[in-house]
This record gives sequence, C-alpha cells and structure tokens, in this order.
Amino acid sequence: MSDGPRDIFDRMLLRRRRAAAAPRMAEAGFLHREVAHRLRERLDDIARRFDQALAVGWEDRERPPAPWTVYADLAPERLAGAPGPCVAVDEEALPFAPHAFDLVLANLTLHWVNDLPGALVQYHRALRPDGLFLAALFGGETLAALRRALMEAEIAMRGGASPRVAPMAEIRDLGALLQRAGFAMPVVDIETIRVSYANALRLMQDLRAMGESNVLHARHRGLTSPALLQRAAALYHERHADAEGRIAARFDVHFLTAWARAPGQPQPKRRGSATMRLADALAAARKGRDDA
Repeated sequence: MSDGPRDIFDRMLLRRRRAAAAPRMAEAGFLHREVAHRLRERLDDIARRFDQALAVGWEDRERPPAPWTVYADLAPERLAGAPGPCVAVDEEALPFAPHAFDLVLANLTLHWVNDLPGALVQYHRALRPDGLFLAALFGGETLAALRRALMEAEIAMRGGASPRVAPMAEIRDLGALLQRAGFAMPVVDIETIRVSYANALRLMQDLRAMGESNVLHARHRGLTSPALLQRAAALYHERHADAEGRIAARFDVHFLTAWARAPGQPQPKRRGSATMRLADALAAARKGRDDA
C-alpha cells in the first residue's frame, strides 16, 4: 500500500472510514446500490456469458455478476453478507494472478486511488483476453456546490481554506487512461444523479455515513467547528434551495466500459484512412432527410 507524502489520499484513513460506515450501509448505501444497479444494467446489455468475476465495492448482491464471483473491498467489514468468496484488497496493489477473471467490476472506488493509471493497469492484468471491465467513479461537478460553500465559509471564518473534497476526474481524460492501461474499445459516459436533502448538514452526514467523507492528506487536521458547518449550510441554502426549502446534491458518475485486448477484436481504422470528409457525410445525411 502506497501512502507516502506524494499521495493525495490517506488510504489508511479511507479504510477506517469505510469500515466505520459498514454497519450503516443498509440505509446509507443507497447511492452505491443505485450505481451498482446501473452497472448491472450495462452488463445485462452485453450478449455474453461471464463465468468468473471480481466485484470491488459491490453493494448490490441480490444477483451475482457471474456464477463464480469474488467480492472485494478495501475494508473487510464492507464484505459482510456477500454471497461468495471475499477478500480485502487495495486497488493500488491487487493480489490476483494475471488473467484470473473474465469480468471485473469496480463500483465507486476508483475516485479514491492515488494512482488511477496504475490501478487501471492492474485491473487490465487481472482480466483474461477479451475480458470485460466495468467501473463507475465520481467525477466532474460532483458536490461542486458543497465544495464552494465549505471553501467560502472557511475563508470567512479562518482567513483561508483547506482542501475538503477530493479532486474529480474529467470525462475527457478517462478514455485516454483506459487506452494507456492497455484496454481496447474504451467507452466513457456520464450520468448525473441528484439527491434531495432537507439541508446541507444532512448531506454531509450522509457522506460520512456512506464512507465518502474527506480523506485528503492535505485536509485540515483539527476538528471542524459546528459554526463553520452551519455557515456553509446557510450559504448552500441561500444559493440552491428550491421552493420547498430543500437543497439538491449533484453526483456526476462516470461509467467506464473497456475490454482486455485479444486477437480478432474489432479495431479502429487507421487515422487518416477515411474516404469522405465528416462535413461531406453530414451534408449527405441532411440531404437524404430533406429528400425523404
């Protein structure tokens, strides 16, 4: 486990936070279950059988992704009740042999790794040729309103701000990272989930309850005063409350789909090999619609 001064995230603290959240996930893990459900829908759309799967951070256990599924998490406490073999793993140092699985799923865990390219390389190595990788992670504008409210409240009360919310991956970078890790046919799409709360304090309580609170190395190490949190909540309410006085939290979920390389897979055409300009193709398509 890499946890040196160059790391962004404190993985040992993350492990403790995920362990502490485990008893409350039946109630607080609604977001993780919803995203797992959406990953499962993507899996169901693929007309292929997978026999041996690795499911990391998988909270939806009603239907195993494959007949033989290994459930894994950074915190072993999060694996209680899993309907199959379990192992505590760190995505920064996966313990599996090469080509151990034909399906790998990672549910809302990759936004906490220090070395995302390295983690993707390890997942690729664990897949058999033509195996499928499906993952979801927070990115984009996730919790942007909360970040701004906390920053402004801290600047006003302390004269400066410390990092409180993790940096978020951008969709334009993730496809390139998948290719760099050795995957073929990468697809990245985004879905925005909005969750309504009575106030921002309730949102922050939910983040702690599901193990998604601040684990940045550069975080402020002292206790956060209730007054600061109240001020941030007031700013959030002032700017984002609806007609009923409720606020919405935005979660941008990036979904990654890619395949381990194998002979016979479809390959993209060589750059510059097109026989028609895109503009001409679009013009022809418009003309066809106009003539119909």
